[in-house]
Amino acid sequence: MKNSEILLNLLIVSPGQVTTGGEELLEQWKSGIDGFLWLDIEGPTSDKAASLLNNQFDFDPADVDAALQDRHPPRFDGYDEQFFILLKMLDSDSHSLDFSTQQMAVFVGENYIVTRHTRESNYLDALRKRLMQANVQIDTPYELSALLANRMVTRYGNILLELEQRLDVLEDELLESPSDRILQELLGYNTALRKMRRIMNYHLSVLNSLYRYVRKQGITAIESQCEQISEEAERFNSLAELYQNVITDLIEGYISLNSHQLNQVMRVLTVVTVLFLPLG
Repeated sequence: MKNSEILLNLLIVSPGQVTTGGEELLEQWKSGIDGFLWLDIEGPTSDKAASLLNNQFDFDPADVDAALQDRHPPRFDGYDEQFFILLKMLDSDSHSLDFSTQQMAVFVGENYIVTRHTRESNYLDALRKRLMQANVQIDTPYELSALLANRMVTRYGNILLELEQRLDVLEDELLESPSDRILQELLGYNTALRKMRRIMNYHLSVLNSLYRYVRKQGITAIESQCEQISEEAERFNSLAELYQNVITDLIEGYISLNSHQLNQVMRVLTVVTVLFLPLG
């Protein structure tokens, strides 16, 4: 690992008060606080990030290793005193099927939450500001983790819902004036949906595991929310499959229509050839 520069954001969230600061807040947290610590680590994998995760907290080494990797499948691990969830969040600039992701590692205990990601997250920045300005109430780290999971599922879902309107337009265009441009667009959507479904299938398993863990541990603060998040993930996963089937049908329809038109042209050419073919 390298000593690459990382950005640390630390908050202590207490009833009616949010304290910001540097690593001194870790010592304050260890001495006992009325509330919870939020440590956010932003930046590339580094010795500093590894040291914080390995030495300041009692995290499972396998979870730390996964959190420090640039690419790792979504994952959930639950323990008696804490849980670890690894998500593939959409980048802040991703608003369509031409999307990119960044890994978000989340460690959650009774009085702390640690988030780790490589690039800037507009959502986390905004959430910190809202906390500091008392514009949002988050009483436990569990609630914060549920907000992150819900945000992830909602953003994937919004992309799918916008695609539905575009598919309606393309279907009409395909009937009125089929073109290679439409085919290329459909093929692009099909590839992107395949990628999204692969990610969502991972997340569906992870979110179901989170919900079962929350129920088993009796974390009532987020039990109903985790159930809703899991159900939403299932719904959007099914929606992605439905849209992929629709796109496949449209592509096959385009190919069939083109084949029919080509056959018609060949028939005309055959007739013309027969009529004008010299006799003898």
